[in-house]
Amino acid sequence: MADKSKPVSGTNTPSAQDSIKDWSNRRHIAALILARGGSKGIPLKNIKLLAGVPLIGWVLRAAVDSDLFDSVWVSTDHDEIEKVAKAWGAQVHRRSLEVSQDSSSSLDTMQEFVRQRPEVDVICHIQATSPCLHPRHLREALQMILDQGYDSVFSVVRRHQFRWEEVKQAGRCSKPLNIDPSKRPRRQDWDGELCENGSFYINTRELIEKGVPQMGKVTYYEMPPEYSVDIDVDIDWPVAEQRVVRYGYFGKEELEVVNLLFCSVSGCLTDGQLYISLSGEEMVSINSRDMMGIHMLQKDGVEVILISSKEDPVSKTLADKLAGHAGCKVMHGVEQRQAVVERLMKERGLVWKKVAYLGTDILDVSCLNLAGLSAAPGDAPAEALNAAKYNCRSPAGRGAVREFTEHILLLKKKAKSKMDQDRIDRMSF
Repeated sequence: MADKSKPVSGTNTPSAQDSIKDWSNRRHIAALILARGGSKGIPLKNIKLLAGVPLIGWVLRAAVDSDLFDSVWVSTDHDEIEKVAKAWGAQVHRRSLEVSQDSSSSLDTMQEFVRQRPEVDVICHIQATSPCLHPRHLREALQMILDQGYDSVFSVVRRHQFRWEEVKQAGRCSKPLNIDPSKRPRRQDWDGELCENGSFYINTRELIEKGVPQMGKVTYYEMPPEYSVDIDVDIDWPVAEQRVVRYGYFGKEELEVVNLLFCSVSGCLTDGQLYISLSGEEMVSINSRDMMGIHMLQKDGVEVILISSKEDPVSKTLADKLAGHAGCKVMHGVEQRQAVVERLMKERGLVWKKVAYLGTDILDVSCLNLAGLSAAPGDAPAEALNAAKYNCRSPAGRGAVREFTEHILLLKKKAKSKMDQDRIDRMSF
């Protein structure tokens, strides 16, 4: 589907990036995401994992990667949200108790923010519940303020829905609000209506201070419906995950098809426990779904290498048996993970963006940071979870490998679909 966003164009108009860069020399532009700890519907919804990423992480990645903002902030009253916000590159505005109540409005919080940040001239309020936001949406909307002098720009989506008056008294008849029932238009003959999609609101400082956002010289920025996902309003979690996998923003680099997965044995493939029988035999527990996940990758052309360290409770003999069962290579006693992984990559002529890594410990952090795709089980230490690009819901030895496998295969499918579309587009000219 074609992108129907409203960019500003013109033969002599500089790019959005250049305009914003020049303008920001005179004015401080801040992104602000409001993320209160209390949630009536889903506890700590703002950091609940959506397709392996904390919900707030999707919009923070878009804001940071847009390279538009002099500062990116999360306003919160909760310690865990603060940790996640910092891990995703944001500064934290610790909001006061007065603006952290159920009755507190977004405007109350933004007014407190601007009072404490006198350097800020323009505030882009981004909603954490809009995970399909892309950097280009922010660039194009902000350029409307820069080049056309608007005081306020907010995002909308076009809806084709016929509205009727609500009837609260028995016996009364409803009336149409936006159609003539005797002349119901076809969808293609009706432009529809523009509705706020809640993705972002950009306002000058003056409007926020006066308590009148969306006033002055105001306009809208139209986003296509596929990117207008609002979890607060009209979509549930499983549907949102399907949408974000297809339309979400995954980072500056193009999606790559990985050729190799490194998987830590203890704490990923197993639960890290070593079971000893009465006769003294050592045993470990392996999830059959995880083994099937490894076979799925191998069938799709992805090589899998298992890694264990000297301190792992899984002995070399057991690790070899695991590798034999999975049909893949095992590297035992590996302490310097990055050096060994890079040697194996060099042997195969691979770079980091072609490599996936599943790890769970301090030893894995550097590889988790460098790999094109990386993940940690849901019960991994915070250091590994913060370094990983994907956080599994499943714990170690209980489906984490299978979950990451499915994520890899989904992204491979998404990358292949994009390459096919690019090929079709090129053939059209």
